[in-house]
Amino acid sequence: MAKPKEVGMKSVLVYTTLLNAGSSCLWPLTTMYMHDYLHRSLTESGLILFLMSLFMIIGNYTGGFLFDHWSAYKTALISILISLASIVALTFFHGWPIFAFLLIIHGFSDGISLTLINSYASTIKSKSPRYVFNTLYVGLNIGVVVGTAMVGYLLKYGVTTVFAVTSAFYAILFIMAIRLFDIDFTDYDYNHQVKAADGAKSKTLQLLLAICFLIFSIYLIYAIWESVMPIHMTQMGISFEEYSSVWTVNGLMIVFGQTLVSKIGRKFPINRQIAFGIFIFGLSFLFLVFDHSYISFILTIAFLTIGEMIGFPDLPAWIDSLASDSQKGLYQSFFSISMSLGRACGPLYAGAFVEYFSYNLLFIFSFALIVIAILIVLNRNRILKQNDKTR
Repeated sequence: MAKPKEVGMKSVLVYTTLLNAGSSCLWPLTTMYMHDYLHRSLTESGLILFLMSLFMIIGNYTGGFLFDHWSAYKTALISILISLASIVALTFFHGWPIFAFLLIIHGFSDGISLTLINSYASTIKSKSPRYVFNTLYVGLNIGVVVGTAMVGYLLKYGVTTVFAVTSAFYAILFIMAIRLFDIDFTDYDYNHQVKAADGAKSKTLQLLLAICFLIFSIYLIYAIWESVMPIHMTQMGISFEEYSSVWTVNGLMIVFGQTLVSKIGRKFPINRQIAFGIFIFGLSFLFLVFDHSYISFILTIAFLTIGEMIGFPDLPAWIDSLASDSQKGLYQSFFSISMSLGRACGPLYAGAFVEYFSYNLLFIFSFALIVIAILIVLNRNRILKQNDKTR
């Protein structure tokens, strides 16, 4: 039977949902499990999360490189198999230090898988890239909502139950990879690089790096909500349960509103839509200076989510538009690396700012950082377009 020319959209959506659901089970569990069950310090927990993020970044690059230069199909199978093996092992061996070692291995393999699914999505030609990556973003957020909600419910039955259910997710992913990801890429000439003038290559690379800096900045400051905001809100008399509900608002808005937002957004140039959405996202951090009640924080997260829905999903599509067929994996690895690096550095950035300065200065600086990053991207995009016109 002939191999398909591209992976199906439904397969991409389901795969992304399950992958992020499985991954999201581990992030909220790690610190609490290491501190309360393994009796390790918060510093040790932070170090393990940092190492997990670092190995995920290495995995991000590895996934893109192997997609371009080896076999996308074999890489998909191997990465999911490593993730499955590490989670199955955690089901039986979750003491110290084996827990930390297996978690780091899992971070590496998940990093490969996250870049691979974006790389596979970038080869879909039957749909526009903006439609593809918007759908991918919906799947990502459904997975995060399912994963974070599931771990809270399952943990009361024991950590073994959490790992067992997560293992089932990765087993399904492995079966899906076997059945659906053996794609015929003969239409893509991976040995051929698009010939372009050195100046054009340089300006394209500069725009790519500017977009990566923007992505890094986004996830750097997004970590504020995950790291220091629980403390900030509880100090104002808002309960941790009420803090947790902001993520319910965020997830539900994205799941039910992203399709409508993406349909409207595709009527505008991709650079303007992204800049507008991310500006709204950044502006929400300025609002935090004036938030002192639970309802005001809910309104701010809703405003942030609107900006997120407008600006975030098309970032990998924009990066994909800059890549030749021979660079699909590499360019998507840049996206994944920038995101992972921002997430890894974000808690340290937020914690240090609060410790040495103040919450309000953190919020103001974060808004300024986003504005600067947007301006850099728009300037590099303008220069690239001017260069294209003169060629």
